[in-house]
Amino acid sequence: MSQSGTYVLVVDLRRATTLEVGALGEREFDAGTYAYVGSAFGPGGFSRVDRHRELARGERDTRHWHIDYVLGHPETTLEAAITFPDADRECELAASLPGDPVDGFGASDCDCSGHLLAAPDRSAVRDAAVAEGGRLDSE
Repeated sequence: MSQSGTYVLVVDLRRATTLEVGALGEREFDAGTYAYVGSAFGPGGFSRVDRHRELARGERDTRHWHIDYVLGHPETTLEAAITFPDADRECELAASLPGDPVDGFGASDCDCSGHLLAAPDRSAVRDAAVAEGGRLDSE
């Protein structure tokens, strides 16, 4: 998967938990659905999505990005990935998808309040991302 662009990860957290999230420190997360909006424009492009999947399955341990701390938790399931090939829409999607931003999460290089959204449910996020032109990405 070498194409690049923006992606949305739909994540379910089965139980409320507190996680240490790198430089953000300790954060509390309610049980429920979250949407993470990221970009993959560097070398490897959307192979970053594959890396996130591996981390969520327990096949990787190294955490590079804020979302890795959530994906690496045993109560977390990566439900879906939606890609926007060749589109730089990270901030736009973080602002338009359903859900409330988790303050500062995944937005250390922009002025957004957060790129992780506490979402109403997984189908609402998935459907909204596809309606915005995203492609449901299967493994």
